[in-house]
Parts: sequence; C-alpha cells; structure tokens
Amino acid sequence: VQDAASSQDPRSGGDEGSQRRWKEEICRILGEIQAPLSPMLLRLSHWLLPKLLTRLFLSVQLHRGQLEMVLRAARTPEVPLVFLCSHQSQVDGLLLSFILLSQGIGLPRVTVGAWTSPCLRSLLQRLGGIFLPSGMAQTWSDRDEGLPGAVLDAYVQEVLQSRQPLILFLEEPPASLWLAEPARCWLLRVLRALRDGAVPDVLVVPVGIAYDVAP
Repeated sequence: VQDAASSQDPRSGGDEGSQRRWKEEICRILGEIQAPLSPMLLRLSHWLLPKLLTRLFLSVQLHRGQLEMVLRAARTPEVPLVFLCSHQSQVDGLLLSFILLSQGIGLPRVTVGAWTSPCLRSLLQRLGGIFLPSGMAQTWSDRDEGLPGAVLDAYVQEVLQSRQPLILFLEEPPASLWLAEPARCWLLRVLRALRDGAVPDVLVVPVGIAYDVAP
C-alpha cells in the first residue's frame, strides 16, 4: 500500500501532510470495502432469518456428508476456507452466512455485487458483506489498479490470515455460465495472497445452490 501511494505522488517526499492525506484516502477506500461488524444486527438477523426462510421456502436441504467434510476442513490449522459459489438470487449470501454461522464455522465475509442504495450497502457491510472499491466495481482489466487495488490486496490478505471464511460468488444473478468480472477481481486477490506467501494454502469449497423457484 505504501509503494502504491508513493508511486502516485513521488514528489511528496514523505512529508507529514502528504502522509496524512494518503492515510485518509486509504481509510476511505477501506470504508468502501467493509465496515465494522454490528453484534446487535448480527443477533437480530440470526433471530429473524429463520422466520424469513420459513416464509420463503418449504424447506432448506443440505447434504449432511458434504457438510461434515466442510466442518473437518474448517479445523485445519492455519488454512482459511474460501467458498466458491454459484449465484441464483440475492438471498444466497444471507442463506450461506446463516448456515455457516449456525454450524459453528464462523461468520464469513461475503462478496456482494454493486448496489445502488447506500443504506443497503451499509447494512450488508455491518452483516459481513464486502464490496469492491469504487472504480474497481466496473469491468476489470489489466490496467494499473493503483491505490484501491493495493488496499484491496492487503484487505484480502488480512481476511485470509485471520482465517475468516470468505464467500465468493462466481456469477451475477440471473446466473450464467460466465465468470463475472467482480468474481475475477476477487479471485485474483486470493491468488496473489498465495503467490506472495501471505497464507501457506487455502481450502477451496465449491458450493452449489439451487431453488425449485428462485426468490
């Protein structure tokens, strides 16, 4: 992150005013990616979500044998879990978060697509949702990503090093057979964390979600 900041303004010379401006900009970018979790909202959603699910669905079915494999994988020391998921509806993130939390795996960080509502974005961030910084939420290319890309790299490394489960949705609903550009951007961060030795390994868990009728 320091290298990216200094490369954007090499004439600053590291003076105190410049360092303060870059620190404010880094905090702003980080605030676009995530927000501190809200224990009160998490408890409220944990109480409310089962009631919502029983209104939406007749049942939610899990493969018990596969779930036991995930629980064993979660006990692997020093290795984080990365869930690569199909994406059928906007309910998927809440549903997976509830399942993982109720099974004792922990509250995951869930990648969320672009939302137009700032209030909804803030709410989802308090519940564990993470977003691409502005400017990177558009179609990703090989251009220099600058400071936002460096902050995002550092953030994903911190998530993986702290062994927080990470949920990446590979598609944008309505689901297609193409890898979504935001998913490509998030996957690149995981690969860079492995390449740079931030974590020794990751356990990749493929997740398939299907509905009789998508909500």
